[in-house]
Amino acid sequence: MRVALLLLLLLVPVLTPSARADETVVAGMSQNRVSITASFEGSEILIFGAVKRFQPVPDDAPPLEVLVAVAGPSVPLTVWRKERVAGIWVNTDAVEVDRAPSFYAVATSGPFYDVLSNVEDLRHKVSLGRAIRSVGAPATVADASQFTAALMRIRERSDLYQLHEGTVEVSEETLFRTSIGLPANLHEGNYTARIFLTRGGNVLDAYETVIYVQKVGLERWLYVLAQNHALLYGLLSIALAIASGWLASAVFRYIRS
Repeated sequence: MRVALLLLLLLVPVLTPSARADETVVAGMSQNRVSITASFEGSEILIFGAVKRFQPVPDDAPPLEVLVAVAGPSVPLTVWRKERVAGIWVNTDAVEVDRAPSFYAVATSGPFYDVLSNVEDLRHKVSLGRAIRSVGAPATVADASQFTAALMRIRERSDLYQLHEGTVEVSEETLFRTSIGLPANLHEGNYTARIFLTRGGNVLDAYETVIYVQKVGLERWLYVLAQNHALLYGLLSIALAIASGWLASAVFRYIRS
């Protein structure tokens, strides 16, 4: 009986609200599935939520901040540097990147490093520079960081990498909302959406969910055919090219006659 009573006393702090985070996030989004069709021109996802509190916020507490990060599937790739050799542009040095999101967007309620400290960024890998990871550069490459910077610039121009500071609206330190624009050139896969509540740069709570991005209709059929039946896909492509050429020739002969 005494042992059981002792265990109950030890468990009481775990079961009471005071042992939980003082503030937690409750979030939702306008859609968690995106369908890619031939006419797909991009999409916009509204992300919204509220803060659930178990006790009042002290008067001297820093203001509440919110950060939202949406990441597409990460794939390894090789970043090459082109140089002019004997009048011809050729690939020279290369750096392997073993983790680079195909899409990455961050929206914050204020300047990034006011919302999230460098230590918390290191822990959660939120900033774009920390979301990309290189496996290491050859000894002949002295400026490996420039390869990662070049990758970021290229994908920023394609709207695949985005940073929107001050676009998360926070009302009464309780409600928040923002929107993330998805471009037309999306990769298929599962996209991870993370929401962070912070005060003074420190993370109070985090919420994570998944957005499913998938080709549908004819695009889906062609994608599956190309991935799983490459020979058949190639034969169909050749047959279609021959048929298109014959049809164009027949139409031209008919017009001339």
